[in-house]
Amino acid sequence: MKVQFTETVLRDAGQSLVATRMTYEQFAPILETIDKAGFYSVECWGGATFDVCLRFLNEDPWERLRKIRAAMPNTKLQMLLRGQNILGYKHYPDDIVRRFVRASIKNGIDIIRIFDALNDTQNLRVAVEETVKNGAIASGAISYTISPVHTLEKYVEMVRELKSMGVSTICIKDMAGILSPKAAYDLVSAIKDAVDLPVVVHTHSTTGLAFMTYLKAVEAGADVIDTAISPFSGGTSQPATETLDYTLRELGYETGLNGEALVKMADFFKPIRAGFLADGTLNPISMATDTQCLNYQIPGGMLSNLLSQLKTLGALDKFDEALAETPKVRADMGYPPLVTPTSQLVGTQAVQNVLSGERYKNVGAEMRAYCRGEYGRTPAPIDEAVRAKILNGEKPVEGRFAATLPSDTFEKAEAALGDTARCEEDVLSYIAFPPVAEKFFAARTAAEEKRCRYSIEAVEG
Repeated sequence: MKVQFTETVLRDAGQSLVATRMTYEQFAPILETIDKAGFYSVECWGGATFDVCLRFLNEDPWERLRKIRAAMPNTKLQMLLRGQNILGYKHYPDDIVRRFVRASIKNGIDIIRIFDALNDTQNLRVAVEETVKNGAIASGAISYTISPVHTLEKYVEMVRELKSMGVSTICIKDMAGILSPKAAYDLVSAIKDAVDLPVVVHTHSTTGLAFMTYLKAVEAGADVIDTAISPFSGGTSQPATETLDYTLRELGYETGLNGEALVKMADFFKPIRAGFLADGTLNPISMATDTQCLNYQIPGGMLSNLLSQLKTLGALDKFDEALAETPKVRADMGYPPLVTPTSQLVGTQAVQNVLSGERYKNVGAEMRAYCRGEYGRTPAPIDEAVRAKILNGEKPVEGRFAATLPSDTFEKAEAALGDTARCEEDVLSYIAFPPVAEKFFAARTAAEEKRCRYSIEAVEG
């Protein structure tokens, strides 16, 4: 049997450990080697990469993708898309989702892994349709979580619906590292029994379960697993590529990976990791095993956010209370999977409830939008008394929220940018992150003018 690997060092591993701060120039020299390593795919785009490129790295994310594509012609390039949220934190109109999917594929993406924070398939349909229409692989993702309403039967029901939409693979996306070996075996087996599609398993090493979870998933018939080259593996990242390659080969599986290329990759990324460790970007806490996630079903990153919020507010002594309040808020909100953006909504509300001394006395705009139904259908109904208190007479959205959004978003953005936008991709960057994109465009123009001035001075000199 063959088990294939998706390498995450260029996206999720770097996002999990060093907040996506690796620049293109840092990893460019190793791309040719990665291209020869024999991976099923390399995840290199989507998630937080788009925002961080514009906001912190002064890189055009579209140009980054094109350069990776040129350097890796033999490997499928993969991205993570938040369904109707695209790469942002709110819902976008259908035409914007379609444009973004088309542009991603045109610029080099082969596989789009599409997920929704609520597992609401209505929020996946448009992106899946457009991906398939444009000849790329649509990987329909389950946001894995544990709750009274997240049963094997419900997951299988979702998988059947994803197949009917036209996805080519099913991904079990365990963002918190809480997928246990037994649960992985049972879920992969159930999916394999229900549909004839390859199954991809994604998890994190946060809780210490990941290596065991992958072995049981493979035993149940998983076709692809997500791993990270060893210097960027472990902790809140994925398990090590080389370790699982070695283990699975020893167990008689074929992986198709080039061991020599893996060694070169590890040697290349070791000094990069050391640099991030030295400048404080890589926090040793991110590398630790955090079993609290198993007790509270809270992702490691969400725990860090709770601590950060309380520290900023001078209320670290309230951490245990906020931790205990979090699952209560989640239950009130219909048991959403704790992944961006619902993890932020639930965590922030738990902190507000604890600090105010009264539950739901202080509620942010995003939580009101959630209760209005702007994020989609919740796995279980929102507690009606809580929703009534939060909405205070406002009526919930009827039907699918994205269908109520204006259809001229692109044209308005294009007009607002004027000559600043040089292509469709610039307009899409602006729609996703308006102030951030504007700042990037201004810096880009300034840098070009500076280069032009130096060139003229050099000629005249």
